[in-house]
This record gives sequence, C-alpha cells and structure tokens, in this order.
Amino acid sequence: SMPGMMDTILNLGLNDESVQGLASLTGDSRFAYDCYRRFIQMFSDVVLGVEHARFDEVMEKHKRKLALIFDYEIPAGELQNIIEEYKEIVQQEKGFAFPQDVREQLTMAIQAVFDSWNNQRAIVYRRLNKIDDELGTAVNVQCMAFGNMGLDCGTGVAFTRNPSTGERELYGEFLVNAQGEDVVAGIRTPTPIDRLKEELPGVFQQFLDTCQKLEKHYRDMQDIEFTVEKGKLYMLQTRSGKRTARASVKIAVEMVNEGLISVEEALLRV
Repeated sequence: SMPGMMDTILNLGLNDESVQGLASLTGDSRFAYDCYRRFIQMFSDVVLGVEHARFDEVMEKHKRKLALIFDYEIPAGELQNIIEEYKEIVQQEKGFAFPQDVREQLTMAIQAVFDSWNNQRAIVYRRLNKIDDELGTAVNVQCMAFGNMGLDCGTGVAFTRNPSTGERELYGEFLVNAQGEDVVAGIRTPTPIDRLKEELPGVFQQFLDTCQKLEKHYRDMQDIEFTVEKGKLYMLQTRSGKRTARASVKIAVEMVNEGLISVEEALLRV
C-alpha cells in the first residue's frame, strides 16, 4: 500500500442529467449539487490536469458574496451557479466541454489512476520504502459512500492504537457532513475520533468492534479510512499502520500478551 501517493476520483458518474436523479432519489438537491461540483473539481484536477486553485477561487468568491464560512453552508441554487463556472473553466483551459458521457468519465478516470503510479509522489515513496517500480498496480472501482448527506454522516481516519506511544486506544480524526478530501485538504478542522462517541454513539461502537476484528485478523495495528452515510458505517480501507520505534516495541509486547502474535514474530517487528 502507498497511502496518499496515488490518485482517487470521487463522485464519478455525475453529469447534468444524473445529478437531477440523485437529487430526486435523496430528496436533497443541495447534497446532489455539492457532489457534482466536487466531482467536476476533482476530475478536472486529477484527470484533465486543470489547476485545483482555479476552482477554489470560484468557491471562495461565492462564499464571500453570501458571507459564509464553510462550503457546506452554500445553498443548492448557488452551487448550480458554481457548477456552471466550473464547466466554463474546463472549456477555457482544455478547449472542450466537461465530459457528460459516464462511460467516458470512467475510462478516463481509470487511466488517470493507472498513470498516477508514475507520479513524483509515488516514485519517491517507492524509492524510500524499497518497493519495486515494476510491481504495478490495480484500480478499484467501487460504489460511493456519501459522508456529506447531513449531520448523521461524515468521514474519518483512525489508527487502532496510538502510532506515537503505542497505547491501546483509538487515535484519529472525524469530520461530520464531509467527504474524504475535506479531512486531508484542511478545509475544516476535524474533531478527535472520541467525539464520534458523543455524536453518533451507535456508529462509534460498531467502529470499535470492527477495529478489534481487523486487528485480530491482520494481527497488527491498523490504519483505517471510513465513511458514515446516514448512520451506517462503511470501511473504505485498512492497512498496517506506520508507527514510531517506541510504539513499535510497546505494540509488539502487548500483542504477545494478548495472544495475537508469538514472541519470535514480535522480535522480528522491532
């Protein structure tokens, strides 16, 4: 796994027609148009190579006009205006309209993710971690879990143990009414994962149980990405987590005491 090194495209399949279907299906036009503007921005950046900042400038302009602070406060009508400006940017920068054919979107997105195997981030990461450049990659295409449908939704990242100290406690961040890129982009300040216990207690308990299952299965501390849609937990990804030397020793010792790994395996890990 090369966390954060390769590209991702969210909300794929939206166009001028399907966004209306999403709005009708969910009864929430603001949510639908928010997904569409997110998709245009991400697809244009990752696949078409249009500078991300061009779209950010449009968002900030409209927030200033309405005296708003957060993206999720922008109403549906204004999002539609933003979408039209986004499409104009693509037309200006690329000389063609934003792709409306969903099969074309999918084909272009898959190729872009394959191509990201050779972006500078991925190349440097492989060099640092001694991963063979010839190993190659796969592209996963999966159904969207929407974390931006309301206050009973959200997205987060977490470690099943503290990666700095090794303590057996959840360590991570969660953002209500958001999609994955909001956490890493710094658009809003995430809350500690413990707050999930107060805001969505049922989801928190399910998350806690799932973390324990993953640790038991992989016999290692896990680094997890997840989304909550309408109170339902979706696990997006898990991998063995990076940790400090101090944490590595503590985790190895405690996993021996918990019966997850042998003494011999623990010694090999530190």
